[in-house]
Amino acid sequence: MLLLESAGRASRKGARPFFIWISGESRVSCLILIGMMGAGKTTVGKELARRRKIRFADCDHEIVARTGVSIPTIFEIEGEAGFRRRETQMIDELTQASDIVIATGGGVVIAAENRALMRERGVVIYLNVAPQILFERTRHDRNRPLLQVENPRQRIEELHRQRDPLYREVAHIIVDGGRTNPGAMVRAIEEALRKHEARPCTP
Repeated sequence: MLLLESAGRASRKGARPFFIWISGESRVSCLILIGMMGAGKTTVGKELARRRKIRFADCDHEIVARTGVSIPTIFEIEGEAGFRRRETQMIDELTQASDIVIATGGGVVIAAENRALMRERGVVIYLNVAPQILFERTRHDRNRPLLQVENPRQRIEELHRQRDPLYREVAHIIVDGGRTNPGAMVRAIEEALRKHEARPCTP
């Protein structure tokens, strides 16, 4: 299932719109993928960027490249709060770019500042995947600090309950993933984007 919300709501003063006006036509400039860990944001994002011939950036990977250490190490040294500060700084930087697809971390929606930045600067696409499938995809991954608990399945369900309303709040497009292959998800996203791009836009 694919849901598409009108992009016509007003943004706060100073926010850069996610449409760029070119020769009387509008085009999407910044695409932001959100969703739970294991939803496929990086895989889908890379393919979407390839098909649109634009840059791809993974927020978590960018943080690792800048700091020179892994996400678990950042959590260990700075705690989750420290990581979230770095995440907000990276979101602010990446969403100022044009012609880019951004894959975010699962917890990016926790901070209201992140939600505002993404909503106002890009088209936000929520990859909605059921907790059971998320567990199957992530249960052997030791690079996810929040899942290093006694019952990771329960933890995923808890995180999904907490975050799903926030994902839906900020999303312009919702794509239900599940066991759908990445190519099908990309095609669903492109169909929704065509509807965005077909709408008249005031420069």
